[in-house]
Amino acid sequence: MSTELKLIDDKGAEAGTLPVSAELFGRDYSESLVHQVVTAFQANARSGNRAQKGRSDVQKSTKKPWRQKGTGRARAGMASSPLWRGGGRIFPNSPDENFSQKVNKKMYRAGIAAILSQLVRENRLTVVDSFSLAAPKTKLLSDKLKSMGLTDVLIITDNLDDNLYLSSRNLRDVLVMEAKHADPVNLVRFGKVVLTKGAVKQFEEVLA
Repeated sequence: MSTELKLIDDKGAEAGTLPVSAELFGRDYSESLVHQVVTAFQANARSGNRAQKGRSDVQKSTKKPWRQKGTGRARAGMASSPLWRGGGRIFPNSPDENFSQKVNKKMYRAGIAAILSQLVRENRLTVVDSFSLAAPKTKLLSDKLKSMGLTDVLIITDNLDDNLYLSSRNLRDVLVMEAKHADPVNLVRFGKVVLTKGAVKQFEEVLA
């Protein structure tokens, strides 16, 4: 089975359709699956470099603050107690904490397919023959996107064009990447997604 994606030209006008795999671009949307894939991707990107001090790590005097009885105050052993302001944490976070979540390849591919299919249903995904620039100039890319009527756009290509990549770095609402580096977070983050024909073919080879 196959479905069709909308093709656009350099001016943003419709230039026909492209038949593609329904398994990849016509899949039912599963919110729980997409949530799990996106959450796992974000968790696996965490470096785990946060650290907190336990009561043995804080620099406090080990002298007993006051005598055990007779003062009317609660018993206290040392100022590094977790109950005291400035004391150590009871269960401190360690810098080698592992936040990674395991996602099976089949589940990850299904999640990406569900996202792509939903983008098609919401008219947020379009295809172009190719996407390149003559020179690495931000203004060239900005003018080209404006002529195509595109803002807040993720551009996915089969082979990354250096001029295109360098031109996009100063545009906060534009991101350029290769199909093999496409991730669920960026696919759902941008308002529009533009694929080249070559990128569509790569997606079908890997995910369909």
